[in-house]
Formats: sequence, structure tokens, C-alpha cells
Amino acid sequence: MTHRLQEYQPPEWAQSLKLIPKHRIQLAAPGVTPITEWKLPDAPEDFKVLLKRDDYTGSVLTGNKVRQLEFIIADAIAKGHKHIITAGAVHSNHCRAVAASCAELGLQSHLFLRTPAKQVSDLKFDGNLFLDRLFGANFYLVPADADYVEFIEVKMQELAEQIKKEKGETSHLICANGSKDMGMWGYIQCFEDIRQQGVEFDDILCACGGGRTICGLAVANYLCGMPYRLHTIVVSKLKRDNYRKIVQDHLNEVGLQDVAVEDVVTLYFNQVTPEHGENLPSQLELMVKSAEQTGVVLDNIYTAKAANELKELMQNKPEVFKGNRILFLHTGGLPSLQSEAKINPLLPYLTRSKFMFVS
Repeated sequence: MTHRLQEYQPPEWAQSLKLIPKHRIQLAAPGVTPITEWKLPDAPEDFKVLLKRDDYTGSVLTGNKVRQLEFIIADAIAKGHKHIITAGAVHSNHCRAVAASCAELGLQSHLFLRTPAKQVSDLKFDGNLFLDRLFGANFYLVPADADYVEFIEVKMQELAEQIKKEKGETSHLICANGSKDMGMWGYIQCFEDIRQQGVEFDDILCACGGGRTICGLAVANYLCGMPYRLHTIVVSKLKRDNYRKIVQDHLNEVGLQDVAVEDVVTLYFNQVTPEHGENLPSQLELMVKSAEQTGVVLDNIYTAKAANELKELMQNKPEVFKGNRILFLHTGGLPSLQSEAKINPLLPYLTRSKFMFVS
């Protein structure tokens, strides 16, 4: 698949950074995703919300994950790796994007999935998990409370060593926090696309789990003179200090050791629910209102939480924003919504539609 590799030339303002990727591979749909106005339900009228439609980056390869993988997998292919090993929750958008990318490029995906299931028959193969299986991924099921660093990443490394011993082939490990990989460059490049689109706004807000998306935006915004104020809603279970360290590590790795996290992005933790895939009633209600009133579908895990927090910040803490024009980054995730576990909590809120039998 080396013929798919493209030489990567970073934006001029990013050429002083360390760890610049040498290659990129196109996985997302061609073209620049649009920026449109979004009538966010229940948002104050004195705010204008814009939507960066990164849910348009593809079908199964939709959302922010594909931008990151264009650089991560290009690096893996350039180094001759035949296997991609990664981890996530059982309905992980990231894992689904990895499985789809590997199938397209002739690589083998290996997914370590956190789940309460004790045996395969306990699993519901719908949503992302069905797609993972459709793409031919290998599954390694680990306890739902397994520690990423102390257990899962150790097992990932052991698997890579086993594959090397048995097949003589090497593996690329994509770790949970995105440190020491090229994924953040997806959103350094996205920031350049946003600049070229020429739409005026004051703030950018997005959801974040592993850190690659907001780190790329933060680096780019800093290098371009901080034209916007950045906000991210952290949906992972990591504590504040641990997540702050992830962002700081990304800054350090590209040569911005003197830049403090607090100077480039505001992290919000107060609306994170106890489990990664759980939701507050207000988030579920907003998902339904957004779909019914604006046609914009949010996912349970990321965008519903971020949009709900955006609405509440605009209502209750408008002073946190630089201005009243907010760009909301839609990071995709629709396939994860198409599972029984995600659908059932939404059903009580679906009261608009009417059913009639016609004979």
C-alpha cells in the first residue's frame, strides 16, 4: 500500500515544529468539510453557533478519527507494519475507524475492547461492533475496568511480540492518549482548512477523549497568534491532572515546552457522566431536539455531551467566551448510535413521530 502514501507538506506556520509527518494517506472524503450555521436548540439568541461538519468526512470513516488516522496509518505503512493494534470501549468510534482503514489498505486490525461481557455470546453485534466484525478485525476482550496503561497497553505490546515471533511481521500500536504518534496532525491540518474557509467566529468548542483533536487545534491556534479561544469538553474518565498531562505531553513533543495548557485551551470536566457511554437526561433531550429541529444528529458519547455543555455555558457563563460567534466541531460518531444500547435510552424522548396502519 506504499503507492497510496503522499508526501506531506505542513502549513508554512507549522514548519518549525518537531515530529512533522513525512507522509499522509487519504482516507477521508475528498474536499473540505463545510462550515454551516446551526440553530442549536435552546441556545441564547445573542449567540451565533456555527458547525464544522467533520461528520461529513466519510460514511464508516466518518468524524475526527479519520483525520487522525490519515497520518497515523501513513506512518505505519511507511515503516512496513502489517498489523495495527489499538484499544477502546466496546462501541469505540476510533476502533471502528481503524478496522475500516485497515480493511481498505490490506492491513490486519487488532482491537482490545473494554466490555463487561464474560463470553462472546454476551456481546450484541450492532453499531460499531458489528462494523468492526464486518471489516474482519480480531477482538481481544478485556474487563470494563481494565487500566489502559498498566494492563491493556502491556497486552497490546505482548500481542505485537507474539505476531512478530509467529509471522515475522511488525505491528503499529495506537495507544489511548495519542502520545508519540502523528494523530494530532490531522487537526493541525484541519485548522489550516478552517482558516482558508474564511468564516468569521471567535471561539472553537469540541468534545475530546484521547486528546489528539484538541491538541492539534491548540498547537495550530497558538502558532497562528491565538485568533480564537479554544474550549474542550472532556468525555473520558481521566482526572483533570491526568488529562492536562496528556495535552502538555503533546505540546512538549512538537517543541512547545514553554507553552502551558491553560494558556491555549480551557478544559471542562463538570458534565462528564460516570461512564464513558452514559448520558444525562438533558443530553438525550438535546440529541432528539437537534435531530427533529435542525436535522443535525449528535452521538451519545461525544457531541451530545459537548453540545449540551456549550448550551449551558452560553446560558450561564457567557463570560468564558471570547465573543458570541462559536464554531462547534462536529466529530461524527453516528455508527455508534445505531446500537441497541444507545437507542433504548433515547426512545422515551421520541414523542414527535406518529404511527398509523393503513389498509
